[in-house]
Amino acid sequence: MTTALRSPVFARVLGAGLVSDTGDWMLFVALPLVVYRFTGSAIGTSLAFVLELLPAVLLAPVAARLIARFDRRRLLIGISLVQAVAVAPLFFVRSAAELPVLYVVIVLQASCAAVFEPAKDSWLPELVAPDRLVSANALVGLAQNIGRLVGGPLGGALLAFGRLDLVVAVDIVSFLGAAALLWSAPRTGIVPLPTRAATDDPVATGVLAALRDRKLRALFVSVALAGAAQGLFLVLFVLFVTDSLNGSDAAVGLLRGIQAIGSIAAGAALGFLAITARPKRLLIIGALAFGIVSLLVWNLPFLTTALWPYVILFIVVGAPGVLLTTGYISIIQTTASDRGASFAAFGLVNAVGQGIGLLAAGLLQPVTGLLPLLETQGCLYLLSGLVMLGPGSFSRRYRGGRPATLSDSVVAVRRDDEGIRPQARHDVGETT
Repeated sequence: MTTALRSPVFARVLGAGLVSDTGDWMLFVALPLVVYRFTGSAIGTSLAFVLELLPAVLLAPVAARLIARFDRRRLLIGISLVQAVAVAPLFFVRSAAELPVLYVVIVLQASCAAVFEPAKDSWLPELVAPDRLVSANALVGLAQNIGRLVGGPLGGALLAFGRLDLVVAVDIVSFLGAAALLWSAPRTGIVPLPTRAATDDPVATGVLAALRDRKLRALFVSVALAGAAQGLFLVLFVLFVTDSLNGSDAAVGLLRGIQAIGSIAAGAALGFLAITARPKRLLIIGALAFGIVSLLVWNLPFLTTALWPYVILFIVVGAPGVLLTTGYISIIQTTASDRGASFAAFGLVNAVGQGIGLLAAGLLQPVTGLLPLLETQGCLYLLSGLVMLGPGSFSRRYRGGRPATLSDSVVAVRRDDEGIRPQARHDVGETT
């Protein structure tokens, strides 16, 4: 078996995602720091994080419609160009008086990401062979973590070296570079799969229909649980390091960053070694491992507060995160009737879950204390895996009496006088 990189179109899309993700992480790190510098308030910084979640919830139906209506390559190029333009107003941010401009930019960038990510994920099955889909999703996760590892420190370093202007300039270049890579992608090697017409009833074919899809119902429950766990983590992690471990700001940065090492290792293994694995199995293993390692970390201070065991565990916990995300995306790509709407619903459910976790952490921590909420966070990951163990977690498609694998999701392609047309193949026992 070969990796997804054998597809030249996918290689360009992967490169564009890497460049764009690097720019995204530069902003993700730099903008909250700027807000905190101007306001000196944790509330203002929290508002920046909340604003990043809102577009994924509010724009999910819009994202589904755009993905159904427009060519995905052109849509991704357009979004990259909009991102380059939308970040330019930050050149004029000099003091707290211009904070509303900064908040507007945060919302615009998050809005672009709310369309870019589901459009990219729903496009992948048209770019690679079905047996390379897990490899493709793992490589996308690898690129995202490399972008995080490079873009995060780069954003902080550029902000410390000069002014926000320098971050903005490099970020604009990253978005233009992503658009150029997408534009240069070969037109061959793309086999469009059947999608629902954009003129269909939006209630019947959009995000609401995706959320009601019985094949994905358990998956969305799992996503909500994992999202709530992530929301709890974002708020409680700093308190854990500073209070439970008596760590410094440097320790907070170290433990937050090194998680990418495990993520990159797992992404490289799945992506370059082209390991054969069922998406559901990847999801369950990733969720359960994530929960177990998390619970070990949160309870380890009873034995030691030395930093090195936590460094090791935070490297390790990055790997199950990749398995979990790859499983989610691969299942939607091979199961959903409307991939664009389903990925928009995926983003919506994840954002709602994170929002609940953020609010719960802020409201309950003064009442319950830190450890009960941290243990709840680990248990939520365990539950997100356990809900996928049930027989109704997502519908299996049978072919000749056996469960179908990724390769069974391929569509037959026939040639005629008008070129290549996708022709859906219905397996025996397939539900509609």
